[in-house]
Amino acid sequence: MGNVETPLGENASSPGSNARLLRLATTLSVATAAGLIGAKLLAWLMTGSMSVLSSLVDSLMDAAASLINLFAIRYSLNPADTEHRFGHGKAESLAALTQSAFIAGSAVFLIVHAVDRVRHPRPLEDVAIGVGVMLVAMAATLGLLTVQRHVIRRTGSTAIRADSLHYTTDLLTNLGIIAALLLSSYGWPGLDPIFAMVVAGYILLGAWRIGSDAFQVLMDRELPSEIQDRIREIALKHPQVRGVHDLRTRQSGQERFIQLHLELDDDLPLIRAHAIATDVSEEIGAAIPGAQVILHEDPVSLRDRPGRRLWGSPT
Repeated sequence: MGNVETPLGENASSPGSNARLLRLATTLSVATAAGLIGAKLLAWLMTGSMSVLSSLVDSLMDAAASLINLFAIRYSLNPADTEHRFGHGKAESLAALTQSAFIAGSAVFLIVHAVDRVRHPRPLEDVAIGVGVMLVAMAATLGLLTVQRHVIRRTGSTAIRADSLHYTTDLLTNLGIIAALLLSSYGWPGLDPIFAMVVAGYILLGAWRIGSDAFQVLMDRELPSEIQDRIREIALKHPQVRGVHDLRTRQSGQERFIQLHLELDDDLPLIRAHAIATDVSEEIGAAIPGAQVILHEDPVSLRDRPGRRLWGSPT
């Protein structure tokens, strides 16, 4: 019978508000990364610390990833057009996948240089300056993470979540770098390159997680089971819906796509079936942020057709 489609759900931020938040987060991320690079470069040149170098390389990768995010998210916010009828949202996941490659490359770079430092140790200099720079970097990172967490809660952006993971890692590693610098000043310089290798391993793990999540989104992984259960619950709550089947879901950027078949009484007029589908569609759109809902109405007498995925009460 007919298909019904609803726009984005309105129980979260409006699309315009989301777009402003995403642009703010990406711009602030690039600016923060640029400032951290300058400060850490100075600290590394003055101390020669492999731990500081590891943090500098991480910030360089953060800056590259943030620039990719900046352009990818702005592109993903473009509305659907004749050549991209489902919008441009997957640019976010492509950006996250690219970030994972940058992160993995930075980790390999750190491991190579840390191994060389273990083989050819050298004393650290101006440790106090290195500690001071790391403290400033932590303050700047905390400010950025606060903004990013707010944006993630409001938008659910995959790319911003990946960027936030970078800076969370940066915050944690900076704590360790301060410890390594202080221990080095008390006669434990060998811990500096060892800690750099530990950081590199942690960075590789983060790269794997980001890349895996982005890949699953690009492969149209279903929305979480709790969201699917909520969709079925909303549909079956309507008194004239006898069952549902063939639920399919996926996410692309800020949009979630939901397809579902409703089972209705055989003798319902088309106009009434359409009205029921519209009611259910609007309920789903109101409950699921950023939802594009497409419903199809089927006669309930066909519910036992072989190969159908059914949910609902046997009526």
